[in-house]
This record gives sequence, structure tokens and C-alpha cells, in this order.
Amino acid sequence: MTPAPDQPRPATPSVPSRRTLLQAGSLVLLLGAQQIARGATIVAVRVWPAPEYSRVTIESDGQLTTKQVFVTTPPRLAVDIDGIDLSPELRELVAKVKADDPNIAGIRVGQNTPGVVRLVIDLKQAAMPQVFTLTPVAAYGHRLVLDLYPAQPVDPLEALIAERLRDAPAAPAVATAPAGTRAGAAQHTVATASPSAEKDPLGELMTQRATRALPPEAPPTPAVAAAPAQPTTPPSRHTASPGASTTQTDRIIIVALDPGHGGEDPGAIGPAGTREKDVVLRVAHLLRDRINATTVGGNPMRAYLTRDGDYFVPLGTRVEKARRVQADLFVSIHADAFTTPAARGASVFALSQGGASSTAARWLANKENQADLVGGLNVQSKDRHVQRALLDMSTTAQINDSLKLGTVLLGEIGNVGKLHKPRVEQAGFAVLKAPDIPSVLVETAFISNPEEEARLRSSAYQVQLADALMRGITRYFAKNPPLARSRSV
Repeated sequence: MTPAPDQPRPATPSVPSRRTLLQAGSLVLLLGAQQIARGATIVAVRVWPAPEYSRVTIESDGQLTTKQVFVTTPPRLAVDIDGIDLSPELRELVAKVKADDPNIAGIRVGQNTPGVVRLVIDLKQAAMPQVFTLTPVAAYGHRLVLDLYPAQPVDPLEALIAERLRDAPAAPAVATAPAGTRAGAAQHTVATASPSAEKDPLGELMTQRATRALPPEAPPTPAVAAAPAQPTTPPSRHTASPGASTTQTDRIIIVALDPGHGGEDPGAIGPAGTREKDVVLRVAHLLRDRINATTVGGNPMRAYLTRDGDYFVPLGTRVEKARRVQADLFVSIHADAFTTPAARGASVFALSQGGASSTAARWLANKENQADLVGGLNVQSKDRHVQRALLDMSTTAQINDSLKLGTVLLGEIGNVGKLHKPRVEQAGFAVLKAPDIPSVLVETAFISNPEEEARLRSSAYQVQLADALMRGITRYFAKNPPLARSRSV
């Protein structure tokens, strides 16, 4: 029915113009951007002390923007974090620094200006800090990482020598020791601790170290300048060259032990919450004790751990550290995991220059090679290029020796537990790519299997694993005695 002309029409809602809608939308977008900029929430803070470097991690649900300034005297790093306010989580950083942290003396946090939190890290020594961000991966959200490297890096060979001297028995009649260089005095101390030996087994290592540290005016090391070019595929370091003696009575055998994962990277986690990084570190400590108490063919052995605590070490750095101490073997210790709990048994892997020996081996290598992503590697670091070049130098001789080592280890592990595969498998594990060190990766058991997880948590089984690995290492050296180390770097 049409209303009469003198009756008012019903009111209709006004339709906003297109310009009004656009202006309103722009306002919403601006408010949203501001909210995003100021809306990041701190999820967790962590501090990881280590001799090589100390790491501070700030995890948030959004990316953080920072500005940093490093002050040399006294050494400290100041970092301004934009878009956040001081929170209880950030205040926790102050209490997370331990007194025995090798690098961090303390942390101070405060609200510098509205929306900007200032973080000041007081350092115990001159440092070379790295500040970078990581995108979400695995169980982590966005991470702001502050790595505090000492300006004078820790020398792994010096650390090994210092550990050896510290553990040696006190030498009698120290007052009769002749005066000499620091290295010479150290050699005399160890030699008198073992009077039955004509030469200190560590003396050769220390002589090498002293030779490398000679000042420019010192006489050069003989034959270094005239050293012949190295062949494309060098001979195995455990195969004697013609005329060379396979018996060494004046050198120490060094085994590099590599407990997998660590720090930000927990590794695999079992159904009961067991973390791979914790189990393999305990096994490595037990194996270290056995190696340090063992002599093979009159040559004492010494273990060197690529990590001796709960902190992250990049894959390439693990390889580099083993080469720095001139290790004779490299044994990486892990605990396997799979998508189903039925998988079980221990495995041993060597490097493959070609394809993987099985689909499972390829899958596992890809998983283990992602440790740098989870642990948090600064991809902008110059060392990254050096590490990548190092990992492309694997040799056929190294792989052959690795297969020999893996075979004897697999046989001994099979005596204390079930094997997943009866043979050594091969794949492109980044951590096994030292070109001149026989290297294997041992998966001690499947931590994803409830029964095997319980065994891995057992102190008794950890001891059995360490004993089995020790027997395998001893058997390997009995058939493959190491040659004398080159005195040139």
C-alpha cells in the first residue's frame, strides 16, 4: 500500500560513502600495525653459559626489533628492544646468570623509554658479541639471540693439555726440575709423574703447540716451506706408509666425543619427557672416564668432548674442534626417534659421499642436519662460510676407516642391546664430514620407544653403553694403530 503524500516515509539508515569506508579502514590498519609493534609478548628467557661462549635467548610471540651498542671499557653490551614494556619474564634474566658463568658478570634490565626496554649485559672479559633473530622453528617462537664470544677464543688443544696436567698425579721432587720454558716445565711435570716412561705421551702434543706459538724471530719448523702438495685423496691416517713404524711410544691417542644437540636444541624427547641431549651427555661423560683410564699399545688415551655441558654447538664447529685437537677418532652420540613408538634398536652410521644406504638413513641424516636450525645458528656469521667449505672435503680413506670403526662398535653394542640394523649404514651427516678423522654417529636406542626410553634413563644401561663403546674403540685401535701426528698445521 502506497502511503499518502502528506505522511512521512519510514527512516532508512544512511549509507556511508566509499571515501568514508576507506578512511575508516586505514585507521583500523594503522591501529593494528601499532598494536603489532607494541604487542609482542615475552614467552621465556634463557641463559646458556659455556667456556666457548655464553648465550642469552629471549623468546616472544612476535618478532623483536633491537638496537645494540658494545662498550669496551668496562666490557658490556647494551641492547634496546623496541615495542615492549618491562615484564616479569625479562626481570627473570637478572637471576638466571650464575656466578660461574665464564663470560657474563651480570644482567640489568629497565624501561628506558615508553615502549623500549634496555638490556645491559656486563661481561667478565673483552668480547665479540653477535645479536641476531630466529624465526619460529620446532617448539620455539620468535627468538632474539645474544651470543657473547670472548675476544680471545678458547683453544681446545690448550684446554685438553690443561685438563691432562690437572688430572696428572703430583710429581715428586719438583724443586729439582730444571728451569726452562713454560711448555718445557709442563712436560717435565708430567714425565716425573710417570717415571716408567721414557717420554711423556703428552709431550709431543705440547711440543706441537709450542712450535705453533713460536714468535716470528724463532727458527722455523723444518720442512714446512718445502712441504709437497697434498694429493686429492690423502692416504688413511691409520694405514702405515712404506717404511713407517706402526708402533708409537711417545704420543697420546685422542678420541673426540660429540654428545649430540644441547642448549636450545633438546634433540628428540621421549614419551616420558626424557631429553636426548641429557642422556647422550651422561653417556659421553662415562665414556670419557673410561678413555682417560685406558692405554692402547703403550699409548695412553685422552677424550675430548665437543660440548661438556648443556649448551648449543653448531655442527660445523663440532667438526672443527675435533680437527683442532688432532683427534684420532670422532664419535657422535645420539638417541634415535621415529614417528611411531614401535621402532627400536641401536644403529651406527658413517658418512656417504653418494646416496644414503637406505631411506631411513637419509631421513635420519636430514633430521640430524637440522640441528643448526633448532639450536640457533647465526647465518650471517662469517664462520658459516668456513664451516660449509670444511664440510665439503670428505675423503674415501676417511669413509673406509669410519666403516671399520662403525663395524666394531656395532658388534659391541649388539652385545648389550638390540640392533636396529645389523650393518653400518651411511648417509650425508654433516657432523661426520671431517676429511681426516674416522667418524661415526651412534644412535644408542630409540628414545621414542617407551621401553628403550626407560633403558636410556637407567644408569645401569648407560654404563653398559659406555663399556661397549670403550671395547669397540680399543678393538679398533688394536687393528688400526694411529700414526704419528704431523708437526705442521
